[in-house]
Amino acid sequence: MNHVLRWLLHALYGLNYFGPLVMGIMDSSFLMLPFGNDLVVISLVARHHSGYPWYVLSAVVGSTLGTLLLDLVARKLGETGLQHVTGQRRFEYMKRKIGENGSYAIALACLSPPPFPFTAVVSTVCALGYPRQKLLAIVAVSRALRFLLLGYLAIRYGRLIIRVANSAPFRWAMFFFVFVCIAGSVFSLLKWFRRGKTRPQGQPATA
Repeated sequence: MNHVLRWLLHALYGLNYFGPLVMGIMDSSFLMLPFGNDLVVISLVARHHSGYPWYVLSAVVGSTLGTLLLDLVARKLGETGLQHVTGQRRFEYMKRKIGENGSYAIALACLSPPPFPFTAVVSTVCALGYPRQKLLAIVAVSRALRFLLLGYLAIRYGRLIIRVANSAPFRWAMFFFVFVCIAGSVFSLLKWFRRGKTRPQGQPATA
């Protein structure tokens, strides 16, 4: 277990400033990676304080690009197609909750930790035709606030974070976390690309 986890961490740290970028793209699109980019930013900033602004910038760009990928797919599916992915009842629930407060819902989704449904909120507003440029701007600003705060905490409590990260319980927890993320991501991708294809032929996307 230690060997596998060490390899994963080494590969991640080897990406340096591109680590949060890659993780951000995956975390904000279709994959299941709760706290994924948060952990990456915290661990990298805790070890290299001087890279704080660059790690934050990389994470923000990655999150914005991941949201763009989600937007392209959700907007293409439209309301009807998205219902096949999320389920009609859940989609209608999200639609009622969001209503005219799309901007607030997006910002809240970006700032809130799991289990707040970031993917469900963003895909719903996209399917409803929310302006893409405004969506990406809100995501970028909200994620920047989140990662700036996490980076500051990593600098302030860096020694404690590193000590915890080197402990055996943390490594076992990370091993379980990676396993859950892989399983959840596979399930999520299958759900999007299999159910997304069930949209009736010839029926246009409402977005």
